[in-house]
Amino acid sequence: MDEHARTRLAGWLTGAAGMPVLITRMTLLSGGAIQQNWALDVTQGGTEQRWVLRTDNATVLSASLPRPAEFALLQAAFAAGVAVPQPLFCCTDPDVTGAPFFVMQRVAGMAQGHRLARQAAGMGGDRALAEALGRELARIHGIRPPRPELAFLGAPPADPAHDFIARQRAALDAAGTPRPVLEWGLRHLERTAPPPPPELVLNHNDFRIGNIMVTDSRVTAVLDWEFAAWGDPHADLGWLCAPCWRFGNRSLEAGGIGPRDAFYRGYEAVSGRLIEPARVAWWELAGTIRWAVIAADQAARHLSGKERNLELALTGHIVPELEMDVLRMTGALHA
Repeated sequence: MDEHARTRLAGWLTGAAGMPVLITRMTLLSGGAIQQNWALDVTQGGTEQRWVLRTDNATVLSASLPRPAEFALLQAAFAAGVAVPQPLFCCTDPDVTGAPFFVMQRVAGMAQGHRLARQAAGMGGDRALAEALGRELARIHGIRPPRPELAFLGAPPADPAHDFIARQRAALDAAGTPRPVLEWGLRHLERTAPPPPPELVLNHNDFRIGNIMVTDSRVTAVLDWEFAAWGDPHADLGWLCAPCWRFGNRSLEAGGIGPRDAFYRGYEAVSGRLIEPARVAWWELAGTIRWAVIAADQAARHLSGKERNLELALTGHIVPELEMDVLRMTGALHA
């Protein structure tokens, strides 16, 4: 962000806060293949504050919600007692910095998935953190439709499983690259689809290590809400437990952090909802296919020339590994 944009930003923040805001430091944070996150050190009315500005990259995934929608989701989650950064200001005017953005409080903790997974592996699994993850996810799932302030999410799907299959098939067709293993996986999902759940909830849809700030086995913030949608609560459970999000710790089934039973225990204790293991397994396969489709899409963003980015390019190389997982999970490959 150039100096002119920074000056415009300080002026806009001053108006939004209703008092003078001076930006003393602004640094682009690591990660953020889909969105950009900037650390802001500011003085607000003479008081030092630590904020984060979240805005779009040059190109975004079609499934990603816009920043004002993500800001509204943060507001709903914050009001529901979910551990999220406090949302502060939202700007829809692209003339300020070049794209819509929102500002939230900066939260202490570590979110690097591989580092957290290594720490958990070194202690034979972090049961306390796995249980805390379950409790936090249950609080998110306490947000249920209808919610007028979340109208941008649209009507809840009548059948989340078949809705998922249709959306992934459409994404594969739009990409135009043959993916026979993923098509095989979708056909397996179609033949084994569970019935609609008794109740729908707000799914975070990217609840995994790497999007969660952690300090001393405690969840300090759930980040990155741009994929949130109404759906089957087991979809989030399956996403966290899918092999692709265990960061190499295959035996630690709850996100590569701890045992599955600890994660389930924390979730059931807060939600009052009994988990259906077979339904979670279905959504684990669904999550693996979904991540493969997203990974291929991210690589396409790089190859298109619109956003040359090494992280996007490398993401495409994990698709074959995900396809192997699909074959194992459907019983087509034994390993």
